[in-house]
Amino acid sequence: MNAQNAIPSWLDAGAVTLSCLCVLHCLALPVLAVSLPVFGAWADAEWMHKLFVLVAVGLSGWVISTNVAKPSGLIFASMAIPGLAILIASAYAEALHDYEDMLTVVGAGVLALAHGLRLRRRHAQFGSGKTRHRP
Repeated sequence: MNAQNAIPSWLDAGAVTLSCLCVLHCLALPVLAVSLPVFGAWADAEWMHKLFVLVAVGLSGWVISTNVAKPSGLIFASMAIPGLAILIASAYAEALHDYEDMLTVVGAGVLALAHGLRLRRRHAQFGSGKTRHRP
C-alpha cells in the first residue's frame, strides 16, 4: 500500500467541505447578521475562524507530510501550502484584519482546489472503490 492509497479519500472530501464551510461562514453570516441579530455574535466570533484554520492546518499538514516524497504530493503541497499560509495570515495577523474575509475566501478556495484536484487524481488513478460491471 503506497502513501497515496493510505490516506482515505474522505479526508480530501472532508477538507473540501471544511473549506466550503469556511467560505460560507465568511460570506453568509454577515448577511444573516443583518437579518437576524442573533447571528451577529457568530459573524464576529474570532475563535471560530481560528478553529477552522487549526483544523485545516492539521488535516492538510498530515496529507502533505505523507505525500511530499511523490511528484503528485509536491504538486498538492505547492497549492496547499500557499492556501494554508493565506488562511493562517488572515486568522492570526492583526495587521490584516481589514482584509480577513477576502483573504479567508482566497485561502480556503486555493486549499479546496488543491484537495479537490488531489481527490480527482486519486479517483482517476485508483477508482472510487466501487465495483463496476461492464457488459
